[in-house]
Formats: sequence, structure tokens, C-alpha cells
Amino acid sequence: MKIVLAILIVVLAVLQVRLWRGEGSLSDIDRLEHEIAAQTTTNAGLEQRNKGLLHEVSDLKTGLDSVEEHARSEMGLIKHGETYYLIVDKNQARNAMAAAPTAR
Repeated sequence: MKIVLAILIVVLAVLQVRLWRGEGSLSDIDRLEHEIAAQTTTNAGLEQRNKGLLHEVSDLKTGLDSVEEHARSEMGLIKHGETYYLIVDKNQARNAMAAAPTAR
């Protein structure tokens, strides 16, 4: 009877160690739950970004206004027959000329 009791105590001790320190322990489960919460937050942000990109792609595929806006702002394109005016501030032009290295 003493041997059975000793074996049960050893098994109980091993199970307690695994419960508190081993793989699948309470602290391990808590850490994993925090990682899941952080990943869920990250995924929500990425889903919002993806929705915005899908909307932009849809606009580019169907709407010419969006394509025209991108061409004008990013490539500096103008329509045929339009006149482009560039207004330069004299002070900024002087500062840019003074800061630019001279070519020799």
C-alpha cells in the first residue's frame, strides 16, 4: 500500500510540475492568448489597409478621374491644349540657387 501511495504522490508531483512549468502550462496558455490578441489587432489593421487598396484598384480600373489625378500629381502630365503655369517665389529661388553646388 505504501508503494502505491508513493507512486501516486510522484505522479501528482509530475503533473503539478507540468501544469505550472511545462508545455501547455497555465503561463504558456496566457502567453499564447496575449500573442493571439496582438495578432488579431495587427490583422484588423491590415484588413483596413487591404480594403483601402482594393477600393483604389477598383477606382483605377473603372474611373478615368482617378487615373487622371494620378497622372497629374505623380507624373506632372497635362492635357492637350492646357497651359501649365509655374509660380516661383523669388526668395525660395535665390535660396535654392545659393544652396546648389556650382558645376565646374
